[in-house]
Amino acid sequence: MKKLAFILLLCYCHTLSAQDNNRMLWWREARFGMFIHWGVYAQLAGVYDGHEINKAGEWIMNRGKIPVAAYKQQAAAHFNPVKYNPDEWVRMAKDAGMKYIVITAKHHDGFALFHSNASKWNIVDATPYGKDLLLPLAAACRKYHIKLGFYYSQAQDWTNPGGAVNRKVTSEGWPNPDSAKIDAYTKDHDGHWDPAQETATFAQYIDKVAVPQVKELLSNYGDVAVLWWDTPTNMTDDAAQKLQALLKLQPNIITNDRLKRPNFPGDTKTPEQKIPKKGEMDGADWETCMTMNGTWGYKSTDHKWKSDTTLIRNLIDIASKGGNYLLNVGPKADGTFPEESIRSLKAIGNWMKINGEAIYGTHESELPAPAWGRVTAKGNYLYLSVFDWPQDGKLEIPGTKIISAQLLANGKKLITNDMTINLPAKTPDGIAAVIKVQIKR
Repeated sequence: MKKLAFILLLCYCHTLSAQDNNRMLWWREARFGMFIHWGVYAQLAGVYDGHEINKAGEWIMNRGKIPVAAYKQQAAAHFNPVKYNPDEWVRMAKDAGMKYIVITAKHHDGFALFHSNASKWNIVDATPYGKDLLLPLAAACRKYHIKLGFYYSQAQDWTNPGGAVNRKVTSEGWPNPDSAKIDAYTKDHDGHWDPAQETATFAQYIDKVAVPQVKELLSNYGDVAVLWWDTPTNMTDDAAQKLQALLKLQPNIITNDRLKRPNFPGDTKTPEQKIPKKGEMDGADWETCMTMNGTWGYKSTDHKWKSDTTLIRNLIDIASKGGNYLLNVGPKADGTFPEESIRSLKAIGNWMKINGEAIYGTHESELPAPAWGRVTAKGNYLYLSVFDWPQDGKLEIPGTKIISAQLLANGKKLITNDMTINLPAKTPDGIAAVIKVQIKR
């Protein structure tokens, strides 16, 4: 079964044109990127009218059924990220070992982080900050040689008239005395809870907002490496085709599978908050997006932070299965990263400085996932990321002929015997010690 998955991967790559394979090459080499969920919802930080709104922070407008006018007043009118330092953001991503950034240029609340002529619901026209947030980020990415990608909510838009809405009942949010009335309204109005959302049709929204904004994103910020669509709520083939046609503005761009399923598969699959089983993705290019805590957008009450061990081992696990890890940061309203995110990025970066060779440019190995850790492959080398150090000091690699082995942490060469590696008594890294193994093919 595992060999079949490996063969499927090779077949998949061969079926792509040479141009497509070249376009995907950097992405397959990268393996690690930063997702950034940021918008005016960070100003509310998960709280509306003194009540904490359940679920993810960036969904507060929908979960709390906040009227359009109230959301603009309470969120955007006070959003002034004076501590925003894109140079520092990109440097932290680079130091963590990340190779690309994908930022929410526009999330489901419809607010654009860029100056847009298609809608005044944007950072320049609707906030006291008054400056495009993406222009300096694009410049910083060029400075540090980090690829830049844009997330764009092409269908869901809860503020610009005509946008689609994924209906969520108010019981998932706050104790609104009008919950029953609001829920009845949303049921009969395609999820909308405010008549202001319905002064245009979905087709008009696509033509007047989505299409011109995507054109702006693909025209005004230099090279765009990724366009990360989300979500295809109420999308039509006609609308998707109009958006897809704009990709010619960035011939080398990579897109995901969320424009409109199944007719617009894009280049990458996008498992969310989960890591697929080995071989599950049938050889396709894929990317797990995941939060550091429990929310994408900043929420002051969410303290469910994953440990450094979990984050690093997730990265290794994903790379061992041939995928990319898009790890999220949700900046605060003032433009700073949460301290917990900064600390974890440093920890990951420290590990990557020593062991990045086991991640970058690797692919899924033919070996089954071992109980003691994970294995990545590159040419005639295997990289054994050992989570649980064997107490007997021996690591068995069945089905291989070992030529040499050494620890990446200190370069120490290890004694080998066909399929066995003799290890030191103690691991050089309690999170994941990596052994580079040359094998005979």
